[in-house]
Amino acid sequence: MSNIIVTGGAGYIGSHTVAALAEAGFRPVIVDNFSNSDRRVLDGLADILGFAPACYAADCCDAAAMRDIFEREKPVGVIHFAAFKAVGESMAQPLRYYHNNLLSLLVLLEIMQETGVQRLIFSSSCTIYGTPDQLPVSEEAPIQPPASVYGNTKQIGEEILRDACAAGLPLQVIALRYFNPIGAHPSGRIGELPLGTPNNLVPFVTQTAAGIRPELVVFGNYYHTPDGTCIRDYIHVLDLAEAHVRALQLLEKNPEGARFEALNVGTGAGASVLDIIRTFETVTGAPLRFAVGPRRPGDVPAIFADPRRAEQRMDWKARRGIAEALQDAWRWQKNLKNQP
Repeated sequence: MSNIIVTGGAGYIGSHTVAALAEAGFRPVIVDNFSNSDRRVLDGLADILGFAPACYAADCCDAAAMRDIFEREKPVGVIHFAAFKAVGESMAQPLRYYHNNLLSLLVLLEIMQETGVQRLIFSSSCTIYGTPDQLPVSEEAPIQPPASVYGNTKQIGEEILRDACAAGLPLQVIALRYFNPIGAHPSGRIGELPLGTPNNLVPFVTQTAAGIRPELVVFGNYYHTPDGTCIRDYIHVLDLAEAHVRALQLLEKNPEGARFEALNVGTGAGASVLDIIRTFETVTGAPLRFAVGPRRPGDVPAIFADPRRAEQRMDWKARRGIAEALQDAWRWQKNLKNQP
């Protein structure tokens, strides 16, 4: 069984990918410092998988700790999620974001070189496209100046990886450019669990519907979009998790293949903030109180993916819709509410 290091594996996307890896026959090894995740996720994973996945409480910026984990586990590949990811927060705390997101990647690459690990799936983002000139956005789209510090860390991360591969280092890298993951595992045992005030839309929606928050704030309704609210490509987190498995399998099948490749991971369709609110109310029957607030720094008006390259290269396609994702997210929220 192949060991795969999953940095940030106790986080939202990481935990769902851990489950997908295990179900595909890999042995995921979580590395997480729990600065932005909750240890209850480990119990949820154990319930889903029937066993507790290996987990190290370590900071990916700590080279000594990472070196020890690699020596113990002898992985054949790495999926690197560990990064700060809130757009608004990144604008207020740029140095913190640059330090964590870039140093963790550099440490990881150094340890991979020392231990001979070549395969890396990098958690990238559609934010690297900035405000795109055309929609849907493909991998050939010009890389615009990013609209946020978070987006810039992902753009710089890809540049580091591309330069390393171009220099002939023994690396195989696929950068998956995520669009907007939503939803939860259908078991209701793992899902998005933000610490403090949510930075993403759907946790704010579910927490408002659950009575945890008095109302949902819509950040601006005067963008140049059909209903004035931002448009995003919302992808079910299970579809996104499965894309990571397919990416690893692609590298396994093509050991001499492309050294660096970037692939969009989205549905190919956009939905507005108001679309999400209305769909949630329809599929759950739970009413939502919301108010319109000012625009949030770093937000682009509209972006959604052209995912055809990922479909062709990985034989992968998003299979779940927004309604299913919102039902799963609501099940997770209700399960959380019933937990002690």
